[in-house]
Amino acid sequence: MDMNVTFGGLSLKNPVMTASGTFGFGLEFAPYGDLRKLGGIVVKGLSLKPREGNPMPRIAETPCGMLNAIGIQNPGVEHFVTKALPSLPWRDVAIVANLYACDAREFGELAGVLSGEEGVAALEVNVSCPNVKEGGIAFGQDPAQIARVTESVKKRAGNKPVMVKLSPNVTDIAVCARAAADGGADSLSLINTLSGMAVDIRRRRPRIANVIAGLSGPAIKPVALRCVHQAVRAVDIPVVGIGGISCAEDALEFILVGAHAVQVGTANFLRPDFSFRLVDEIEALLGEIGAKSLEEFRGSLELPL
Repeated sequence: MDMNVTFGGLSLKNPVMTASGTFGFGLEFAPYGDLRKLGGIVVKGLSLKPREGNPMPRIAETPCGMLNAIGIQNPGVEHFVTKALPSLPWRDVAIVANLYACDAREFGELAGVLSGEEGVAALEVNVSCPNVKEGGIAFGQDPAQIARVTESVKKRAGNKPVMVKLSPNVTDIAVCARAAADGGADSLSLINTLSGMAVDIRRRRPRIANVIAGLSGPAIKPVALRCVHQAVRAVDIPVVGIGGISCAEDALEFILVGAHAVQVGTANFLRPDFSFRLVDEIEALLGEIGAKSLEEFRGSLELPL
């Protein structure tokens, strides 16, 4: 079955991508499978300067999921461009750089650094981070700021497609999707993590030093599926589904509601070979359920009248 998919300026050999923050720069997972087998690799969030991240503890297990408050720990964009990117098989798999910044100008500057890198196939904009110059509110919670950041990145992105990663921590995901589209986004990816927390009743302390953290894993899949469904219906640009994918059935649910591709996150921690196996499992399951092609299956959900 033809598993190729083209959307928003990206051409992938299959719809399986890895989610930022769960797959390192990709090189860390090379011992568990052939990186070239994947449709795309979204690398860990990149900032202009190196970041140490949040204090420990910053990961906690939850029922059917996990909380994390890593804080975008990364060695900075220069290190990625000079050290990691040249070692990745970027000629054979789409490498997507995930951008993290604290104001619209910084986002644009990051895009400018990456725009000339041949090995970068696209830019994914993390609008779930706080705008420090606007009182700390997350960009992704304000449609006007989503549009402003998207415009700033597009102006400096050159010919790189721009994918905007939306937060579920909003009242109306459709409004945010339209704001990104109006700002010039070529595609959307959603969802990022849900805000959550965990406490220790014996120690009477939060389990995460940052107190509030991002919830991911199978527990969030119904929320993610709902958001993707609403976003697909709200905008004309392609959507990538993320959230709780732990089997081929999960991945195809996102494609059924209209997603062009999916990103795998927490499952990479449970089984480091999961994303590689998922490619074959999706193809096999499509055949099993009688789908003629990936394209024919996508968006074929029959809604009640």
